[in-house]
Amino acid sequence: MNVTLTTPTTSRRLQGVVVSTAMQKTAVVRVDRRLSHPKYGKYFTRSTKFKVHDPEAKAKVGDTVEFAECRPLSKDKCWVYVSTVAVTK
Repeated sequence: MNVTLTTPTTSRRLQGVVVSTAMQKTAVVRVDRRLSHPKYGKYFTRSTKFKVHDPEAKAKVGDTVEFAECRPLSKDKCWVYVSTVAVTK
């Protein structure tokens, strides 16, 4: 089953840090966002983890990657790897 995944130009694109590559063809990417508390105004960080389809295993743990929304590939996976933004040593 050879599937080519194309990302439309209007798809959502996010950047995050790879936290796991233990699964085959899948990387887990954490996206952090800073929010302000509605009452106290203090800033805090919320993070969300996404499972990203990476068939060639280009993403390594610690890298900052860009990924885009695509059709559902499995129960949890509807994002596809686009490129590596920053590489860690």
